[in-house]
Amino acid sequence: MPITLNCDLNTRPVSLRHPWRTCVGSGHATLALRADWQAQLRQVHDDLGFQYIRFHGLLDDDMGTLICQSNQFVYSFFNADQIFDFLVSIGMRPVVEMSFMPSTLSSGGDIVFHYKGNITPPRHPEEWGELMRRLAAHWVDRYGIDEVAQWYFEVWNEPNLPAFWTGGQQAYFDLYETTVKAIKGVDTRLRVGGPASAGNAWIPEFQEFCKSRDLPADFISTHYYPTDAFGEIGADTVTQLEHAPLDVMRERALSAKAQAEGKPLLYTEWNITSNPRDPQHDGSFAAALATRIVMGVDDVVDAYSYWTFSDIFEENYFPSQPFHGGFGLMTLHGIKKPIYQALAMVAKLGERHYPVPQSHPNVMLWIGDAHVLCINQAMPRHGIREETIALTLQLQPGQRARKVDIHRIDADNANPAALWQQWGEPGYLSTEQVTSLKLASEPQAVNVEFTSTAATLSMSFTAAAQSVNLLAIEWESA
Repeated sequence: MPITLNCDLNTRPVSLRHPWRTCVGSGHATLALRADWQAQLRQVHDDLGFQYIRFHGLLDDDMGTLICQSNQFVYSFFNADQIFDFLVSIGMRPVVEMSFMPSTLSSGGDIVFHYKGNITPPRHPEEWGELMRRLAAHWVDRYGIDEVAQWYFEVWNEPNLPAFWTGGQQAYFDLYETTVKAIKGVDTRLRVGGPASAGNAWIPEFQEFCKSRDLPADFISTHYYPTDAFGEIGADTVTQLEHAPLDVMRERALSAKAQAEGKPLLYTEWNITSNPRDPQHDGSFAAALATRIVMGVDDVVDAYSYWTFSDIFEENYFPSQPFHGGFGLMTLHGIKKPIYQALAMVAKLGERHYPVPQSHPNVMLWIGDAHVLCINQAMPRHGIREETIALTLQLQPGQRARKVDIHRIDADNANPAALWQQWGEPGYLSTEQVTSLKLASEPQAVNVEFTSTAATLSMSFTAAAQSVNLLAIEWESA
């Protein structure tokens, strides 16, 4: 039986804010000096409209931001400036994650990731504060306060996890106090926030600390992945997702919003899983789940930063395999994954959509002025099948359709990884193969039959399991 749905285009539409476009993530700072990284970022900015980018390691030794030479501190902001100059040149801005600890300031040798980010507190907090002051003053001098006042300064990354911070909660709060005083000492208009935590953690405690010390916190930032806290410790991501409720990301965002107490709420990391080598990232399941997630939090959060825009990424090691389950919206070669195309479809809905009464557990529709976005999505090991949707729109006076097309993302459409697998999964691609995979990544338009009267537009279409589908309606000219 088809799923029968109706939507009245004469009802009041719901605003769409698209907070997923506010920011997108990357790996760590030195990658931003690569030409291919920059080319891909320019493309996702132009195609998807991202406004900010966030990455780790701006203060790592490989950036040269602060080193000790002949027992003297040497400050060098050249590499950071090269990155920020590029961002400004393409119309983007940074969420400046203040991490990790320059080794010359560190209190220990604990490190994280392939690139050896130091995760210990500063040996002398005043030296950290001086670095914060110098950085903020330098960027205000270089770019102007009107520009830098629009940046976000986020203190550290996931300090509630021992893998990223050895000091515990109080040492993080002390670090925040030193940081916010130093940056605000340059100009009070600069925006500083935290706690940059994993799993929605520490928000009430961070708020209480700031109140007790009369410290500003211009925004609240945290992270969440649907694989967080579901399934047993060490379980594979399929099992974790099996146990994750479909609305978990919205529910966690609503909880954090309440704890933010009116401050802007920035999720500076999310993805469908937290595994940097998860095959699910490369297929249509990720596209469908991500669509459900971004539409579910649209009215809740102020930024929702997907981690990451590119597979040019090296937390564990730098990959070479074309499809390896990386976090990116794009592969190493700039091939758009299904999730990239799904976000492009979400963007086409525009600034509003019309409510659609619906109750199917897997199928969801959103109706824009000229587009219908449909997903058919379920978590792993839950029942799902191809569905037929019969949709009728109650038209506004004078509306009449000329043409309806559908673009599909599923196992058989806009799935470049499948073509690569058909080739035997070559480890290195020729120029011709890259071109073929880029063509295979693009959804193709297929005509949809419809019936139209003076008052209604009716159409029927199929939605494959784990799919995203976009119907484009071409209206007759008035």
